[in-house]
Amino acid sequence: MKKLILFTMMLICGMTAMAQEPAEIKFDTLTHNFGKFSEKEPVVNCTFSFTNVGEQNLVINQAIASCGCTVAEYTKDPIKPGEKGQIKVTYNGAGKFPGHFKKSITVRTNGKVEMTRLYIEGDMEEAK
Repeated sequence: MKKLILFTMMLICGMTAMAQEPAEIKFDTLTHNFGKFSEKEPVVNCTFSFTNVGEQNLVINQAIASCGCTVAEYTKDPIKPGEKGQIKVTYNGAGKFPGHFKKSITVRTNGKVEMTRLYIEGDMEEAK
């Protein structure tokens, strides 16, 4: 009898866990345009804000930029359902040719959609 009750409890707990929706990341925006900035001050930053709109904890596994001139920083802690988080992106145009650029940051999570691409762009003007 004890085994039957234990089995039933485990089955109910397992079904409850499976009924929950997975984590889901929702960004406020997927692109950021720095506009024009001088080659004299080639380092620019922006922040992408997001919310976990799923029902389980969201974990960002990695955020990798398409170029070594761009770095993404993010929290390693799980983001609970309904909570907000940020990914800070820094572009360093030092040693790069002035002009227009467009870079991507690939964000991988444990969410419903495992991969999201963020984009930054701008125009670095030649120092005068």
